[in-house]
Amino acid sequence: MAIDYELVGINEIAEIARVSRQVVANWRSRSTDFPQPIAALASGPVFRRSQVKAWLRRRKVPMAHVISTINLKGGVGKTTTTVALAETLSGGFHKRVLVIDLDPQTNATTMLIGEEKWRKLNDSGRTLARLFKDALEPNNKQFDFDAALQKGVSDVSAAHTIDLLPSSLDLIDVQDQLASTPSGKFYSVNPIELLWRAVKSKLDDYDVVIVDCPPNLGIITLNGLRISQGYIIPTIPDILSTYGIPQIVTRVREFSQEIAEPIEPLGIAITKYRAQSTTHINGLRRLKGEEDAGKGPHVFDTVIPETDAVAAAAEHLEHQRTLKGKYPRGLADSYRSLAGEVLAKLEG
Repeated sequence: MAIDYELVGINEIAEIARVSRQVVANWRSRSTDFPQPIAALASGPVFRRSQVKAWLRRRKVPMAHVISTINLKGGVGKTTTTVALAETLSGGFHKRVLVIDLDPQTNATTMLIGEEKWRKLNDSGRTLARLFKDALEPNNKQFDFDAALQKGVSDVSAAHTIDLLPSSLDLIDVQDQLASTPSGKFYSVNPIELLWRAVKSKLDDYDVVIVDCPPNLGIITLNGLRISQGYIIPTIPDILSTYGIPQIVTRVREFSQEIAEPIEPLGIAITKYRAQSTTHINGLRRLKGEEDAGKGPHVFDTVIPETDAVAAAAEHLEHQRTLKGKYPRGLADSYRSLAGEVLAKLEG
């Protein structure tokens, strides 16, 4: 597998940090912990983008936090958690949020813009399926980031800083074909970097980017992980829903090592929790025990209870509503607590 080391020069660092070249030069000369260059070319030193961004984050220079949500089991509240976090981060924490919907089920997309608008976008090829189809049809490239990007989505009145890259059912068929993607001129096309190539210059327009991944570890999911610094595993605390967690952690760790980029498990988010269920009580206890023993990922303290209100929140309404109107019966407070924990992990 070819590895793109994301080399950046002084000019690119200045653009990322939104400062002048001289400021970058000052950082290099005055800060002993500034990343060392990977190589010294005639045009100047080059650095690893991920190392530079990590250094800038430590200095509190605004950088986008990019995370994925993933579980190999469907029906665990992954997409609902994705959308609720996006709406809470926007409406409750005033963050600029981008949701990238890679799940062919398109649930995050329809929750945020409604089914009718999604159908129009899908019919006109303005979804992420077109991006991946372009890789299969290199002489017929049609994906347009700005045309696909849906701005100001969500029916939550306070959550007006959410943008969306919509999904499509066509991703189901596309994924099976991506392994045979034409390599392109000079072998420049890597099927796991298609999304990264399309969005890399746009990510830092946002505070938080959330990628809703398919319930598998295929090429589409790897595209989402490729741009992520961490991931969240939403799960019901039962055997079937948590069975694949070790596989996720192992596979992502191996992928992270292969591409030489850090992708950390931020934590397990407990969803659809039934406080009276012995299975759920024991499942939660087991996951926390594995965390304490260093055998499993962190488990967020916040648990999202099972309630009919979660299902009702999945319907996109034409009129605006408040966070508590969309997530009643204490759900809004639960999601705010979870969002706070996620932010603490990202910013800590």
